[in-house]
Amino acid sequence: MVTTTTAASVDLAAARFFRVLGDPTRVAILQLLMQRPHSVSELVEATGARQSRVSTHLACLRWCEFVTTERAGRKVIYSITDPEVGEVLRRGMELAQARLDHLVACERIGPEWA
Repeated sequence: MVTTTTAASVDLAAARFFRVLGDPTRVAILQLLMQRPHSVSELVEATGARQSRVSTHLACLRWCEFVTTERAGRKVIYSITDPEVGEVLRRGMELAQARLDHLVACERIGPEWA
């Protein structure tokens, strides 16, 4: 696939990059994967989300190249593709913590996840 890089395509890619980080379940999955690789069942147990939901989010993260997979027998093990993704997430968490009250109370951004 050949693409021409334009400012508009980079802006779109950047917006989608941050949109991937815009879901609490995906953030939780990425935080767990920053610690060590996990199987789907481990991620389901750790997040408390349904298996179908975790699998859907993992498919998104894999398609967008945030995570990669490796087969271990019958299990598929997920890990962070690029440590810099973890750095972006870590920095974002720091920025969110500094603005916690305003971000939690914000009614202009949805959907409601709480």
